[in-house]
Amino acid sequence: MPLHWSDRLDDLDWPELETLYRLAPLGDKSVEFLRTVFGASRYRCFVRDEGRLVAAGRALADGADCSYICDVAVLPSHQGTGLGRAVVARLVELSRGHRKILLYSVPGKEGFYRKLGFLPLLTAMAIFEDREGAIRRGHLGQG
Repeated sequence: MPLHWSDRLDDLDWPELETLYRLAPLGDKSVEFLRTVFGASRYRCFVRDEGRLVAAGRALADGADCSYICDVAVLPSHQGTGLGRAVVARLVELSRGHRKILLYSVPGKEGFYRKLGFLPLLTAMAIFEDREGAIRRGHLGQG
């Protein structure tokens, strides 16, 4: 059975999406949190395999200048199959026309995104709610 792709929120099983992020593993994201961030995202994609949610991703975008791809998650059972690459490619295609497309990577996955055309952003700066945790996980440098 082929994969089913969708961008719809109206029939999304939010607890299933919450489980996807926990198993991917991309952390604990509550249903309320996911409703907020996916609801505020211009582009999103959800992938089902035989009815089961196996991948998701989203992009915040302003329609002209900047699109930010984030929260790309694939169930471990489907990792290594090219599905993550396909989700990112779809979000990049939806983001075409923006002057820049940004992506925030989990430490250690930069090589994967380089193969998709992304380069390190040398001037990026960030403020994290959990600054020390972000430094410990390798998301932020010190100083």
